[in-house]
Formats: sequence, C-alpha cells, structure tokens
Amino acid sequence: MMAQKIITMSHGNGGRLMHELIDVLRVKFSNRILNEMADAAELDIKGNRLAFTTDSYVVKPLFFPGGDIGKLAVFGTVNDIAVKGAKPLYISLAFIIEEGLDFLTFERIAKSIQEASRKAGVFVVTGDIKVVERGSADKIFINTAGIGVIEYKGRISSRARKEDAIVINGSIGEHGLAILNARENLGFESSIKSDCRNLNLEVKRCLSKSRKIHVMRDLTRGGLATSLCEIAKSSSLGIEIDEESIPVRKSVQKACDILGFDPLYIANEGKFVCFVSAGDAEKVRRAMSPRARIIGRVTSQHKGKVYLKTRIASSRILPMLESDLLPRIC
Repeated sequence: MMAQKIITMSHGNGGRLMHELIDVLRVKFSNRILNEMADAAELDIKGNRLAFTTDSYVVKPLFFPGGDIGKLAVFGTVNDIAVKGAKPLYISLAFIIEEGLDFLTFERIAKSIQEASRKAGVFVVTGDIKVVERGSADKIFINTAGIGVIEYKGRISSRARKEDAIVINGSIGEHGLAILNARENLGFESSIKSDCRNLNLEVKRCLSKSRKIHVMRDLTRGGLATSLCEIAKSSSLGIEIDEESIPVRKSVQKACDILGFDPLYIANEGKFVCFVSAGDAEKVRRAMSPRARIIGRVTSQHKGKVYLKTRIASSRILPMLESDLLPRIC
C-alpha cells in the first residue's frame, strides 16, 4: 500500500514516488511485455518485431530556449522507440486544448511538429483534439503514441550484464535548467539551452558498431542517476560510475552550484546511456557525439545500487530522485 493518500507533483518527477504509482498499475495489468518496464514495448506480430510507446507532454512554458512542446512531443516519442533498437516510423498526436488558447500559438506548435517529424523521418498518421473549459487545463497538453520496426539483431532489454561498460552520448542537465530559467526568469547564461533533439540516427550508428549492446535508456525525468538506479534494480546488479568522467557544461554546473541542484538528477531530452560489453565500448563511444564518454561499469557487487566515485576519490550511493526539483519539464 502507498503511504500517501493523495498524489503530489513529486509523483510525476520520474523518481521513487512515480515508481510507486507505476507499481499500482503494474500489479493490476501485469503481463510479460509490460513487466519489462522499457521505454517502449517490444511486440512480436507474426515474426515482425515492433516497438510501441506512448507519452504525454505538459511542459511549462510552451516555448523555451532550444525547443517547444511540439518539438519535445515528436522527439521524446521517437527517442523512446529508438533506444529499443527500432527504426521509428509513425506517431499519433492528441491535443487537449484549454479554451482561450491563441490560434497563432496552436499554429506555431503545429509547424514545429511538422519540422520535427520531417527531421526525425516519421509520419503523423492519426490524432485527436479535445477542448476543455478555461481553468480545466494549462493552455495545451499533447499526448503521443509511436511505433517502429526493430531491426537490431540483438535484443535491447532493461537488464544489464556483469562487466558491461556504460557510455553516455554527451553532457547532462541542459534541458531541465533551460526550462527553469525560462519559467522563472532567473537570468542565467543564454548558452543554457535544451538538448531536445532526435536520437534515432545516433542510436542507429551505435547499433551498427556492436551486437553486444544490452540496454539503452534515454535520460529524461529523474536524470542520469534515477535511470541508472532503475537499471541496477531491474538487473539485480551494481553500477559504479566515475564523477570525473561525466560530462557537464561549465554553465550548467555553475547554475547548479548557485541553485543547490545536482546535475545527475536534472532532466535531459537528447541524452542516452548505452550498456555494452566492455570490448565494444570504445567503438560505441566513437559512434556517438564528440562529447560522449565511458562513465562506468556494471559489477556483481552492490546489487541493485548505484555508486558514484567522487572527484575526491570517495564514493557515495546514488538513490532515486525523491523531491520534485523541476515539475513539468516535459
């Protein structure tokens, strides 16, 4: 039973409390595919391997440095399919619009969706529109679903293997801070922009370099630390990462220091981690972006836990995100 009787904003942050909500649903709808708890479900239909996902977007503000709710909806859906080892093909779009939304704002969002879909190589093939009374929503919410074909000969799951290397494709924390800066007018450097982008082409390059990739995960709510906690738990193995190896831009680190945030827990929208056999780690790293780094490894010690080796050579356990640092960031 959940200890709390009401749902709070922290239940949507991607951390421990959100997993309590997920567990309520998983018990009621338990099946082999759902229990995998991947970014996308893997479906086998008459020998065809498909990836299927769904998501909703409630970001505030609607437009922010580096992106907007439309771009976010397309790329977020595409990325969930891609990290399952699939080629994204089709998406759906459903809009919940609050009465009073400016029509030009809706057109601007639609154009962004058009451009993002073209860039990601997917087609919008179905959708829905609902309008609710003033005060019943916050301008506009978008729900998506996406489907793609799994072409990878291996199998991407939620379970890492002992001695896997962990590779990340770039610096962390940019999306969450860009949203916060735009929402609260904090005045941080304009160089802090959301990393919102499609990952399918980058993922495809990685998959072409190794058939020993076991897990891929895009790092959204809860940040790097929470995603690693999820993988450690589902794998019943330990994870060790090196703080010195984790790329963080100076502007992001400076903002985090001022605000008292840890970049390991801040949301991203264009970053993913890859768990791959150690012998193929360097090949996969080179297939990613220039800022990609090998940041750690999987171990049989510390089962279900994530340990961070700090810059001062100490170590600490990284738990899942608890409180909601940045609500409504996607």
